[in-house]
Amino acid sequence: MRILEIQLKSSMKYMKVFTLVIVCCLFFASSAFAAVSLAYPQKAGLGEPFLVRITSDTNLDSASVNWLGAAVHPEIENWKGKYVALVMLGTDVLNDKAGKKNLTIKVVENGKERSFKRKIKIYNKKYKVQRLTLPEKMVTPPKEVLERIRHDSVEVKAAKETQSAKKMWAVPFIKPTKGAESSPYGARRILNGIPKNPHRGLDFRGTKGTDVCAMADGKVILVKNHYYAGNCIYLDHGNGVVTMYFHLSQFDVKEGDMVVRGQTIGRIGATGRVTGPHLHMSASVQGKLVDPSFLLEKNTDKLLGL
Repeated sequence: MRILEIQLKSSMKYMKVFTLVIVCCLFFASSAFAAVSLAYPQKAGLGEPFLVRITSDTNLDSASVNWLGAAVHPEIENWKGKYVALVMLGTDVLNDKAGKKNLTIKVVENGKERSFKRKIKIYNKKYKVQRLTLPEKMVTPPKEVLERIRHDSVEVKAAKETQSAKKMWAVPFIKPTKGAESSPYGARRILNGIPKNPHRGLDFRGTKGTDVCAMADGKVILVKNHYYAGNCIYLDHGNGVVTMYFHLSQFDVKEGDMVVRGQTIGRIGATGRVTGPHLHMSASVQGKLVDPSFLLEKNTDKLLGL
């Protein structure tokens, strides 16, 4: 009887030790995988840009974000003792459709890889209809300029899909010129009675010669004259974010220049397909032309869905 009592006490002791070991293992395992937090919107309108933020309390070695077929590898920044990666994503009012879209995030934290799968609901928005009258050659270009237009398109595609590792942008961006907005993103355009693609940018009022400035720090990647855009400048802000400025009368920068937020890069003009002097600007996010007005939003939590 005495022997049985001793064995029972010994078994209970080992059970307590075993339970404590299991609890400790679970605690440390959960601690190792509880440091990453994600912020992103549950839904966004078609054509809207938005942000995804990845935050870790411990060392974040790398991160990748997959969205609509594009893989983005954000720069890891140290902010208030935390490791943070910020990615800008979005949809294009012309080329994308509403519905639930997959968002896949992978991180390597202290050498260990984790994967998160989420969904973001993209919903349709109601955009304005604009009727404009333009010279016929600008609506239906003559055959002799078609090759030029094709060449322009190749340059534009390469520029707006630029991916550079260093993130130079910060939200909010600033207005590119002092004039008021005159034509919104997404407007369904009817040119000389013919339905055309929606307006994938913002137009700003201004007289010829008015300053146009960089909306964020960046690098000048294209300075050209295109058939539709006229004199245009493309700025790479890093990590898949590109802004472009059309119909300029003058260039104040050249390809390869580094520019800072607010720096004058050109002047408003009336070159290309226009009805008069103004600035058209567009924003490309991971190759998709999004609504630039959201980049001017001062409450950046809205871009994160907070």
